Formats: sequence, structure tokens, C-alpha cells
Amino acid sequence: MRRLLIAAAAATAAALTLTACGTTEPATDDKGAKSGKRITLTDASGAKVKLDGPAKKVVGTEWNVVESLVSLGVDPVGVADVKGYRTWDTAVPLKNEPEDIGTRGEPSMDTIAKLSPDLIVATTDLPPAAVKQLRKVAPVLEVRAADASDPIGRMTGNLDLIARATGTTERAEQLTEQFEAKTAKGRKTLAAAGLDGEKLAFADGYITSNQVSVRPYTKGSLIGAVNEKLGLKNAWKVKGDKDYGLASTDVEGLTGLGDVQFAYIGSDGDKNSTPFNGALKKDAVWKSLPFVEKGDVHRLPDGIWMFGGPESMGAYVDAIVKALTK
Repeated sequence: MRRLLIAAAAATAAALTLTACGTTEPATDDKGAKSGKRITLTDASGAKVKLDGPAKKVVGTEWNVVESLVSLGVDPVGVADVKGYRTWDTAVPLKNEPEDIGTRGEPSMDTIAKLSPDLIVATTDLPPAAVKQLRKVAPVLEVRAADASDPIGRMTGNLDLIARATGTTERAEQLTEQFEAKTAKGRKTLAAAGLDGEKLAFADGYITSNQVSVRPYTKGSLIGAVNEKLGLKNAWKVKGDKDYGLASTDVEGLTGLGDVQFAYIGSDGDKNSTPFNGALKKDAVWKSLPFVEKGDVHRLPDGIWMFGGPESMGAYVDAIVKALTK
């Protein structure tokens, strides 16, 4: 159920909103949106999305947009893989009982149609054919899932676009400001502890056919970008993909990291996701790694979605700062 490939920020978000992320046309400002006037947005695909007013009955086909909706105070009526969301994103829990619309890669068109939504929020991870079908059901706001060239700007830009569609722009501004304040405070705390510039390798791992795979979060990942804002140095030397900034390696690939801090997030709800304190406990290579020998391996709390929004990333900041300074 997991993806196999997850004041400066505010300015970047605004720039993204005016380009690939979408924009409200001049005829419709935020005041107009709140008063029920027609809203016109341009989404990541370049499509014009027209709404009669702020969307209230909203469906989310991916967990990051679902988190954005919940953070903005909009309870989605439909969510892809509700059980999976509740397993992996307890940092921003669902407040209602939405309809499960199927998997994130293959949402049920019939289920969504029965919900009669005002808006469907999807990402560019969803196949174009599926998006085309969804547009026959209701207006679809498609956001770019991730962007390794500016992960934080993409996160806040997507939040802003969804907020424009739902009439919650003030809340979006608050969330971005809170995230900026939290990272600034976290950076000061780490610096005071002598950890400015500390090398950190963040990864997750999973077991498939009894084989352990490790997924490095490079500097192009959202978590990698947050770590940089905290004054930490990304220890990974491998290059990530152009969207999520993720790479792939195995246990032997960890031997080149050297003396670093190592952190990861797993889930007790998915036993295949925690090899670092499970399958690798008796692995000779793993046990010989400097950061393992020194006890510099940090399992962060479950439920922080590594590809989420400002609230998940805020929870990550709290977790990594606490882990490194304990």
C-alpha cells in the first residue's frame, strides 16, 4: 500500500500557484470564493476547473491531498484506502467516517459517483485515463504529486491551490506560517545542541520475498528538504528520482554512509515496513555499521506521513529534533 518510488517557502508557494499548480482567475478573488461566487482555477495538468463556489463535498484520491483537506478543516466525503491512511497518517487523523473509494491507484468510479461530490482532488500519480473518467463524474483538481526540485514549495503550493478551491485560504496561510515557525525553532534547538551541519541519513525499508530493500530520502525528497531547513546535512550520496527524491539500495549500500545519524519511520500496522528493528537485527552487515554500533539509529513515531503536508512535516520536525537531542 505504499508508493514504491513522498518567509521563503510562502513566496515559493505563491509562485507555484501561479504556474503549474494553478491560479484563481482575476474575475474571482478569495472574497468572491467565500461569498459563493464562481471559482475558476487552473490545475497542474493545465485544465480549467470551474466551481459554483467553495467545494464542500470533496473526494481525495491520494493521502497527501486528503491530509491537506483535513488540515484545512474540510472533511472529505470519500478517501482512497481509508485503512491505509489511518495506519500511515495518524499525525493528521480523519475526523469523520468517509467512504472508502478503493485504492489510490484505482479508485472506484461508481463509488465516487454515488457520493455526488462538488470536487475530486487527485494527483499526477493517478493515470491520465482515470483522471479523464473522473472528470465525467465531477470537477477534478489535479495537483502535481511531488517535485524534487522544490519539495517544500510544492507542498505549500498544493495546499494553497486546494485551499482556493475550498474557500480556506486563511487556514492555509496559518498552516504555512506554523510550519515555518516550527522549523525555525527546531533549527535553533539543534544548533544549541551542537548539531548544526550534523549528517543525517533518513530512509524507510520494506521486506519483499524475504529480501530487505532500503529507500534513501535524498536532498530532493520532502523530508530531505525539511532536514536542510533544520540545518542538517543529507548524508546520502545516491541520486533520487525527479519527483519524490527517492532512491533504492540494500543493506550493503549503507556501508558508504560512514559515521552519521540514521533515522526512519515504520508502522506497527505494516510489519514488512520495519526491517531495521526486525529482519536486520541479526544481519552481520547491519550490525557492523558505525551508526548501529554507536546507537545512532532513531525510529521516529509511527503515523508521520513522509509525503504529507505542513502538519505531518511539523510532526516530523518535533520527532527528529527530540530524537537527536535526547
